[in-house]
Formats: sequence, C-alpha cells, structure tokens
Amino acid sequence: MDDSGDKLALYVHWPYCARICPYCDFNVVRDRGRVEEQAGLAAAILADMAAQAGLTGPRRLASIFFGGGTPSLMDPAAVAAVIDRAKALFPPRGGIEISLEANPTDAEAGRFAALAGAGVNRLSMGVQALDDAALQFLGRNHSADEARRAVAVAARAFDRLSIDLIYARPDQTVADWTAELTEALDLGFEHVSPYQLTIEPTTAFGRAVARGRWTPPDEDRSAALYETTQTVLERAGFDAYEVSNHGRGVAARSAHNLHVWRGGDYLGLGPGAHGRLTLDGARTATVAHRDIADYVAGVAAGTPWSDHETLDPRAAAEERVLLGLRTVEGVALGDLAELGRTEATEPLAGLIADGFLTVAAGRVRATRAGRPVLDGVLRALLV
Repeated sequence: MDDSGDKLALYVHWPYCARICPYCDFNVVRDRGRVEEQAGLAAAILADMAAQAGLTGPRRLASIFFGGGTPSLMDPAAVAAVIDRAKALFPPRGGIEISLEANPTDAEAGRFAALAGAGVNRLSMGVQALDDAALQFLGRNHSADEARRAVAVAARAFDRLSIDLIYARPDQTVADWTAELTEALDLGFEHVSPYQLTIEPTTAFGRAVARGRWTPPDEDRSAALYETTQTVLERAGFDAYEVSNHGRGVAARSAHNLHVWRGGDYLGLGPGAHGRLTLDGARTATVAHRDIADYVAGVAAGTPWSDHETLDPRAAAEERVLLGLRTVEGVALGDLAELGRTEATEPLAGLIADGFLTVAAGRVRATRAGRPVLDGVLRALLV
C-alpha cells in the first residue's frame, strides 16, 4: 500500500446527461445542446485546477476520474486538455490510471476511440442491466443489445474496462439475477460494480415508492440477491476488494477509488464536486458550488467552493474508518484508537466477538458476515 503524502488525485464532475435516470440523486442536468455553456464549464475546470494547485503546492498526480453525469458526452479535446493540464501541474511518476464514466449507447460508443486518444485508459460503463424491460424501468436510454455492442467497442479501445450493474429491482428473483450476472461475465470486462438499487426520497423512484406505485424487494430478498452476487463473481475469479467493487485480480482494482478509500488527497473539480486536501497540515473537506453558473462565476471570482471545512483529528479519523472498512484492506487499529476504540472494550470488542469485524496485523477488517450489514456495524462502532 502506497500512502505517500505527496500524491494527489483528481475527480472531475461533468454534470450533463442525455436523460436523468429516475434513481439518480447526483448533481446532473439535461444535456440539450448547451455547447457554449459546456465550453465555459470546461474552461472553468482548468482554471479551478490551476488555482487549487496554488493551494496544495508541488504534488504528484495519482489518478484522474471523470464522473458525472455522463463525461463521455464531453468534447474529447476538453478531456485531453484536462489531462494535459493535470500532468503539467502535478507531474506523475510513470503511467497513471485515467478513468471516465460512459453509457453504452451506440452514439457514445462512437466516441470511445477519440476518448482513448485523449488519454483515457480505463472506461467505466453504466450497463446497469442486460434485460430490456429492466432497462426501461430504470429509465436508461440504451437497450441490452446496445450495451453488448458498446462493451465490444470499448474492449477494442481500452485495455481496462469496468461495468456497473443494478440489482434488487422489483420482482427480481435469485434465478433471474444469477442468469443475468452470468451472461454479463461473458462480456469480458476486468472489473464490475454491482449496486443494490437504492431508493433516495428526492428522486423519481423515491416519490413513486412513497406513493405506493411499486415496492422494492424486502430485506430477505435483497440479502439473497447480495449473496448471489458474491457467489457468482467469486466463482468467476472476481474478488470483492470493496463492498460494491469486484476486480479480476489485484491489477484490475481501481487505483483512483483505492486512493480515496485510503484517505489520500484529491481535488474536486466541477459543479458540486467534493474534494479532500491537506492544507496547512490539516485535512480539509471542500464542496464546489452545485449550480453550473455559480461554479463558473465562483472560479472566476476565486471562490469555487460553496463550503469548506477543516476536519479536526477525530473527524478525520472517523472518515478514514468509514471509508477504510468498506475495503478488504480495512483500517489501522490506530485510527480506532484515536476514537477511543480498543479490542478490549465495547463496542469494538463486541463486534469482533459477534463475527462482524476481525483484527490481524494491526488492522481491523469487516468479515464476510459484517460486510452486508456494514452500515449497522459502522453505526455501532462510531456513534
């Protein structure tokens, strides 16, 4: 594990989407041909990066992640400009992972070669399902056949490919999910992020569930679908190195995500982007203005953040625990000691005795029994 303090990652938020999915609670807007606005946003992201480089001082680039939204709708020239500026401001040592999220539409697949030419070397594709009825329910603007074609195109353009899938859909059975996940494994990706469908109250799905229009799977069905996910992927050689991320071997793990989960510094660039920086020796949480116009104006005025907070040592330790326990690496026992938690006292002692956590070589890790109920474990551990 490399936790050297001079490393810095970049998260770039591109908020535009061709369609807003009913389960999405991210900071997104409809694309609708906002060409001039998008050009202004791309320029603001470059200016914001340069300004934050002045705050951080000399650092070396660890990784770049273009998220959103749908950054595959971004002009490849703008993607290249961000990558080139990042490497100039934070010279990396050797090659780095540069990921970009995409949707598997035929139109976006036509841009994959240009995005690879811009410097992207890892694509994360929102396949979400391989069933047309499920895709329609999820509000996706691609078919299962489009997804299969797009994955094939992506495999020719990128050495590294990840896909996202959503399960625990209404009326989804274990047999259905087993068959769908097994079929997905034939697509040839090295990394998969299977997410249980989460109902956020502010989304279209949240409102529909509140009105009784449909009902998510109950706790027992969701648990069975989770266990099916683990079993099918393990048998196919994918290790669950994080609660919702599986890689076919260590080399397939996302370097950017690991940097964040290990508590590394990263710039948050773009509307609503979150960042974590060490400034004047203190961990600082930053949040950019959510509205696109506010963000662009804020960058021009030298105030891109709507909020920033210096975390005290306890808050920083809590964050390391919250993130680290999601991974197979776990967290250092010393991080819990900062919170007054020891192996010999409650609540840590009880969570170990009950089989939810384990301690070895000075690190605390969630067990297989603890990972499905990790939110409850963390509440018990930290509250």
